[in-house]
Order: sequence, then structure tokens, then C-alpha cells
Amino acid sequence: MLTYTDWTKKLMKSTTEVPGAAPLVDGLLFPEAPRWRAGQLWFSDMIAKRVCTADLSGTVATVAQLDEMPGGIGFLPDGTPLVVAMTTARLLTIGDGCIEVYAELGDTAAGQLDDMAVATDGTAYVGAVGRISADTEGAPPGGAIVRVAPDRAVSCEAENLAFPNGAVLTAGNTTLLVNETFGERITAFNIGDDGRLMNRRTWAALPGLHPDGLALDERGATWVGCYLEQKFVRVLEGGRITDVIRTSGRWATGVELGGPDGRTLFLLTADTDQRRFFNGDSRGRIDTVRVEIPAARP
Repeated sequence: MLTYTDWTKKLMKSTTEVPGAAPLVDGLLFPEAPRWRAGQLWFSDMIAKRVCTADLSGTVATVAQLDEMPGGIGFLPDGTPLVVAMTTARLLTIGDGCIEVYAELGDTAAGQLDDMAVATDGTAYVGAVGRISADTEGAPPGGAIVRVAPDRAVSCEAENLAFPNGAVLTAGNTTLLVNETFGERITAFNIGDDGRLMNRRTWAALPGLHPDGLALDERGATWVGCYLEQKFVRVLEGGRITDVIRTSGRWATGVELGGPDGRTLFLLTADTDQRRFFNGDSRGRIDTVRVEIPAARP
């Protein structure tokens, strides 16, 4: 695995690319929420309001075009793709050119939705982030985790989160990890047999960092996109950082482990800032890096 020293040696000059990484896809607006599945990387190009796939040759296909920004992506037990409709606070199913409403979360979630993790039984854990705009500073009120059960019943599982963002489930769906972007931490919940969340705790404090995307490797460490700090970091439980990949001049947003052997680290970045993002002014790309430790098993 590349170490912090390996990367910093490559960073003598600022660049709009990710030093040492292999470019995969360019020409996007704001790629987010990457998910590796069946030989393809699924992701949301948020500003372009589309859900896409990319193969390892860099060929991109638009799977669904929405009327609003898509957020987190997951898959139901039968393989049906599920995507967060951020503004209208809904979950949508997509497939065969058809987009259907799967669940309405607006009565439970305050404001907009963001990322999501979906368990193998189809339970979806969705981050509600409150109402945000170009003028929002810090975490808006209303941060929560909303659960959509396999029968589509909607419930609020946790409140007062400081902008719940990237989320992953550990092996066996026993623990949910969630980035609290403006809490500067990764928060963990145990998952009961009924899918309810319990035992909320800080999994890793990340002072001075604003965690966005989240991926889990086989040894239980997380890769985290720290967007404002323009770097991806590998974090152990407790908060120790083992590896750093800098993205000078670009927000470090989504991150995912995948590829045939699980050792391809997908790095989603964007040349933007908060005001430019809300004005639709962003230039996004996806790069890859090979790492030693593969993705966690489902």
C-alpha cells in the first residue's frame, strides 16, 4: 500500500489531477456515492442529475436521468437499484428505463437527503441532512438517520447528527458506520435483529477533517474522502490515520473499493467550492489507485 511519505514525495507542485493515480473518467460534473457491483462502478453525477455506471475501461453509461440531484445508491435483494432523490426526500427504484417511487421519507426526514447504505435484506439507512444552500455554514439542524424497512415502513433511527454523509455496513450487516461531516467524526451504530439502530458511539474522531465519502476494507479500516481538506485518508477504529492521498485543488468526495480483486480504490473528486457547487459550476472526475488491502466482504 502507498504510504503517506510515498504520496507527499509526489506533491511538490499543485495539480488538478490526483498524483500517482490512473485516470478513469473525466468530463463529469460532481460524481458521488460510488458503489462497485457486478463488474461496474455505479455513481451519481449529482449536478448532472443522473445515475451512471462506468467500467474499468472508463466507458460511462447513463442508467437514469432524474429531475433532481441523486444521492446515495444501493441495491435491493433482487438486484434492483435504489437511489436517493435528495430534494424531494424519496427513494426511487430504477431499471429498464423506468423510475418509480419506492418510499416517501418527507414526513420523517427534515429537509434534504444525502447518502445511504442498504443491507442485504433490503433495509435502507438514509442520511437526512436538513436544508442546505450556498450560504449554509456548518451543519444545519435536522441531521438524522432514517430507516426504510423491507416492508417500506419508514422510521427515524437517530437524531442530532452533524450532517450524516457517507455510510457503510460491516460484514453481516451488524454495524452501520456514518460520517458526520461537520462533527468531524465517524459514528457507529449496532444493528439489532429487527434492523433498529442502537449503541451509538464515536468510531473515530477526526479533528480538523470533514469526512464525506466512506468505504470499508477487509481489515476493518475505512477510506474517507475529506472534501474540504482535499485528501483521502485511511482510518482505523479509534482515529489513527495510516495513509493519505492528496488531491490538491480538488474536493475529495466519494471513495470505493472494487475491481475484480477488490484492490482498486476509486477516487471521486471535483474542482469546485460551496458557492460554485450550488451554481452548478463543478468539474468532476474519477481516478483509481491500486492498494494492498481489498474491499470488505459483504
